[in-house]
Amino acid sequence: MGAVLGLCSAAQLACCCGSAACSLCCSACPSCANSTSTRLMYTLMLLLMTVVACITLAPGLHDVMKKVPFCENSTGIIPGNIKFDCDQAVGYLAVYRICFATCLFFILMMLLTMGVKSSKDPRAGIQNGFWGIKYLIVIAGIIGAFFIPEGQFASTWMVFGMIGGFCFIIIQLILIIDFAHSWAERWVSNYEESQSKGWYAALVLGMLVCYALTITGITLLFVFYTKPDGCDLSKFFISINLILMVIASVVSILPSVQEHQPGSGLLQSSVVSLYVMYLTWSALSNSAGECNASISATNETSFDKESVIGLIIWVCSVLYSCIRTASSSSKITMSGHILAKKEGLIDNEEGDGGEAGDSEEKVYDNEAEDTAYSWSFFHFVFAMATLYVMMTLTNWYNPSSQLSKQNVASMWIKITSSWLCVGLYIWTLVAPALLPDREFN
Repeated sequence: MGAVLGLCSAAQLACCCGSAACSLCCSACPSCANSTSTRLMYTLMLLLMTVVACITLAPGLHDVMKKVPFCENSTGIIPGNIKFDCDQAVGYLAVYRICFATCLFFILMMLLTMGVKSSKDPRAGIQNGFWGIKYLIVIAGIIGAFFIPEGQFASTWMVFGMIGGFCFIIIQLILIIDFAHSWAERWVSNYEESQSKGWYAALVLGMLVCYALTITGITLLFVFYTKPDGCDLSKFFISINLILMVIASVVSILPSVQEHQPGSGLLQSSVVSLYVMYLTWSALSNSAGECNASISATNETSFDKESVIGLIIWVCSVLYSCIRTASSSSKITMSGHILAKKEGLIDNEEGDGGEAGDSEEKVYDNEAEDTAYSWSFFHFVFAMATLYVMMTLTNWYNPSSQLSKQNVASMWIKITSSWLCVGLYIWTLVAPALLPDREFN
């Protein structure tokens, strides 16, 4: 499925050039919905900008990057009156500017597509076409951002980045809950249809692997981020999140929950627990003091393990939100899934008018009557995703190689996100039982 969607997106991009070779590429492309190919094109744009941002952090480009306009005779002061030299932080500052331009583009698209109900709207062309112009706008925006004087730009933009990163963590949680419910329902359905013990064993194995990774992670956090005679705050964070994971797991198998949510279970809880453990680790990696094992083990201007894992989860979330479609065979009666559907993170439907009709049309319009997802909210999600990846690439801190990863604000944002994650997941389980008169299907 992913390969077919990838071919469709590539063909749509190739068709922008209008040559005979591109026409041949388009004719060889399998048919797909316009809503799907459009999201893939925006995803490709976001991933390309992320790759460019990663390249600017390459150690071999440091001397070259010092010649960029914003670093000429530029020094700044970050909160706390700590001076830093732009030359020593040029990679981080470049990431900030690349993500600044990309984020503004998605915000502009969000405003332009607000209130669109179908592809018959005159603004549909802006959403689904003009790809060459869109890429040129983003490139021009990045070039222009490199001429923004440093001053307080990075310190100010960091605040927006932390807020946007927090928002995307919550969005990412909704996607992870939806993925966990979809995964469990698919495998349970396969088991019920085939009565094969293989599917049942796979369910149990998947649950055990996730819980094993979670327990291992919690153990390592206690080993590397706490000390017997101190680190009380770190101990509190790890302990309270461990307790919350246990509570969520118990709630998922309560008889009253199972009565209203027969599809809930320990597999979903294990996936959420693993994600909460990652958020706890990420929060502790930004904690201050000698309890932070990441400070001495990491060069602040390089990618560390936490950043790499964060990027992997981010890429998976973006791709999942892009290609996930809901059909009559994969409807889930979970609040997290419904919330993702309503907010436009996944399709409302496979698409009215989704049949190709014309065999010559490889990217067909499936939104003539109604949009398959909220266009404006989609761009809002991608704007927040841009800010999240910016903060991840810069270790959630103001860009300066002279500074460590210590950032109390980032630590509290991440640990609060972990509590919201557990709370939201538990709500998806108990909401149907607490509000029996409401429809959650």
